[in-house]
Amino acid sequence: MSSEELHAPRERLSGETLAAHHAIVSLMEELQAMDWYRQRADDCDDDQLKAVLIHNMNDEMEHAVMIVEWLRRNVPEFATQLTKFLGKDGPIAA
Repeated sequence: MSSEELHAPRERLSGETLAAHHAIVSLMEELQAMDWYRQRADDCDDDQLKAVLIHNMNDEMEHAVMIVEWLRRNVPEFATQLTKFLGKDGPIAA
């Protein structure tokens, strides 16, 4: 449960902070699920099951991107950083 991962007392956190926390924890879970499905697909010898696992991985990507979009819309500095780095050519950490 995400509330177990709070680092400050819940009653001291704003609604915005709690909503962002829920989004961040959900994003972490979606990314973890993507990783699990990718590993399982790589390890799978059955082509039909592999196709299902890859399909599931892609669904998790969709979910992750939807959460990133929510963060972009609701956390101004996140939006700033996305604009700074996404879709740019050249070194990422220049």
